[in-house]
Amino acid sequence: MRLLRRLYSRLRHHDAVKALGPGLITGAADDDPSGIATYSQAGAQFGYNMLWTLVLTYPFMVGIQLVSARIGRVTGRGLAANIRRSHSPALLYGIVLLLLVANIINIAADIAAMGEAMQLVVQRGSAHYYSLAFGFLCLSLQIFLPYRAYVRYLKWLTLGLLAYVATVFAVDIPWGEVALRTVAPHFTWNNDSVTLIVAVFGTTISPYLFFWQASQEVEEMRIDTHAKALFHAPEHALSNLSRIKVDTFIGMAFSNLVAVFIILTTASTLSVHGVTNIQTSAQAAEALRPLAGEFAFLLFALGIIGTGLLAVPVLSGSAAYAVTESFRWRNGLDLKVLQAREFYAIISLATIGGMALNFTSIDPIKALFWSALINGVISVPIMVVMMLLARDPRVMGKFTLSRRHTVIGWLGVLVMAVAVVAMLVTM
Repeated sequence: MRLLRRLYSRLRHHDAVKALGPGLITGAADDDPSGIATYSQAGAQFGYNMLWTLVLTYPFMVGIQLVSARIGRVTGRGLAANIRRSHSPALLYGIVLLLLVANIINIAADIAAMGEAMQLVVQRGSAHYYSLAFGFLCLSLQIFLPYRAYVRYLKWLTLGLLAYVATVFAVDIPWGEVALRTVAPHFTWNNDSVTLIVAVFGTTISPYLFFWQASQEVEEMRIDTHAKALFHAPEHALSNLSRIKVDTFIGMAFSNLVAVFIILTTASTLSVHGVTNIQTSAQAAEALRPLAGEFAFLLFALGIIGTGLLAVPVLSGSAAYAVTESFRWRNGLDLKVLQAREFYAIISLATIGGMALNFTSIDPIKALFWSALINGVISVPIMVVMMLLARDPRVMGKFTLSRRHTVIGWLGVLVMAVAVVAMLVTM
């Protein structure tokens, strides 16, 4: 125990760990239970033939999240606040409303998956009641924990994703075939494959992540009395932009690497045994039990709970930042409830609304489909607006995007636009 405490202390104060924050949390939150279900379906239905999608999306994921973080750090304002200052209210309110709806649906799916996973692990009780407990736990942490403690909790909670790394070593992986199918996938282009490719793209590049990372950069400035927006303090640019780059590259790599491990696990177990229809992450965990053994099942199920505890606060928090910035209301996890009533009211609305959806007759799978559709549709205009903001000297001063970063950013927009069109066509 003393050795563990000493290791924790060293890691906590290590410079590399200190550099990780908004980017790492954002990347880890991308692997929420809904995302796990998508990656599980990819592995179960197509084996190793969908691994290339995660290789392709990585540079675009890094590019657009760097834009998001850069906007927040340079301007000292969140993404919605910058859109409000530069574009029409109708565009802003439309985007924020759709984001709020999509996030509530996503929260409902994630909370339901956490409850189902807990019920599978303990094999007693009601999944609905476990869902309620997890929902109120997430809400309580956001309301009552000080920002510094809250972010520290989120950062260490990302370690829960290592459960999916460990799961891979509990099953047999044909690494030669994995390498071959990653660079030379073999599948038929049809409605099923196109839909799943779009789902993977939409899962890895999600609008709520844009709003969250920009606002977290603003939060980091608020708790540092010496920090200023780079627009007004360019002398701080080198260290801060370097930190953001390292944080985002590592955070997004962590996110995609975990997704790769989930696909590897389900492809090596479910797919080879003919289990090809996975609709929820809990269903994937349950299907693993007879095929990969109790240890692999337990790791997979506990990973669902850990990622849900991380993702639900990010989903509700990103919605709260977007809404409050749109109406110039005070916001921030560093503020007390009475100092930012509207902000915490939106967090409560999103979380409790997601919990309530699980007690209605709404089909969670269909609801999640509509959430993915909304996210896909609004991601393209948000990315376009972000690129315009990041290239505007009036917004960014001398910290506008470089030519190389601009090319990567616009390629990411193009990829998502093609994915959304494909999704609409396949519907």
